[in-house]
Amino acid sequence: MQQFHFFPSRTMALYVGRMFFIRTFAILFALVLILQTLDLLGESGKILAVAGNSDSDVWRYVGLRLPQIIETFLPFSVLLGTILTLITLNQNSEVIAMKASGMSAHQVLAPLFLAALLVAGVSFAFNERIVTRATASLSAWQKVDYAQVPTDNGIRSNIWVRAGQDLIHAGRVETGGPELRLADVKIYERTGGVLSGILSADTARPVAGGWEMTDAKRFIRRSGTVEELGTIIAAKGVRPDQFTLAQVKGDELPFPQLKSAIADLEAAGRPVDSLKGVLWHKISGPLSAILMPLLGAVAAFGLARSGKLFVRAILGMGLGFAYFVADNFALAMGDLGAYSPFLAAWGPFILFALIGEMILIRTEE
Repeated sequence: MQQFHFFPSRTMALYVGRMFFIRTFAILFALVLILQTLDLLGESGKILAVAGNSDSDVWRYVGLRLPQIIETFLPFSVLLGTILTLITLNQNSEVIAMKASGMSAHQVLAPLFLAALLVAGVSFAFNERIVTRATASLSAWQKVDYAQVPTDNGIRSNIWVRAGQDLIHAGRVETGGPELRLADVKIYERTGGVLSGILSADTARPVAGGWEMTDAKRFIRRSGTVEELGTIIAAKGVRPDQFTLAQVKGDELPFPQLKSAIADLEAAGRPVDSLKGVLWHKISGPLSAILMPLLGAVAAFGLARSGKLFVRAILGMGLGFAYFVADNFALAMGDLGAYSPFLAAWGPFILFALIGEMILIRTEE
């Protein structure tokens, strides 16, 4: 009957889970301490070189950079913590004792799966509540080379909007006045995906039924002529808020806000596939912690005295690092549009889950 219980022993589950937590967060603490120190050595000079900055600005940088380092290296810490836990259990013949009592390989790993799931939940909440805000603040600060971040003047530049087949480009969007105004406006009119003309105007403002364009001109591609139109109403059905959508960075927004921003951008006719990949990776990224016990399981089984324990540990680390490489590669392909958003976010997770399960079944089950 023990084979049908996911946790045959509550005591054993608590023992293994505690070992995993201690080792994982000890490794994370060491990695974060070393990497934050090295990062600070390179950035502190730039921060203090700005007139008016002091030691408090250095500590401000630490407070903003630290969450990013934790987010990046928590999965690595889970991998190393898993392998170290399994090596310890194997060296002490505890894995042999568990299997001799009738436990399967999956039951031996079950406490690690549960502990990794808890880590994944903490990681997701930490990323949503802290990392996104810190990333947005640090990005804005670094854009001005650690000087004082200026207030928003309400001006956007180089904005593109899709309206059916037509493409609208606004050289400048002014949002600070009583009404939104566009400057240096061009509407690329297309028929069947082919450019038929370019409607341009110095300025445009929203009115009932569309946009009032002043000093408008239309270039007709087929004849190569320019037609003077004066003040006209064009771009019907285009909302003003489609021009005020700022550039969205997925790592600076929590999941609900990013999902809403994607919907707005999609309605405005802007490409959103790369952002959809980032959106779903906000879930698949933290869940990668659950893969680590499966990929590191090769270090748990086999006789420690056979002299191959170190080789199995290296193999487990190799599988784990291969997953991280594949994950980053898939996200890059998603940004380029070569992978679909689902494949970019979930492809490596599913692939390495199958690889880990296959290795575990063929060797131990």
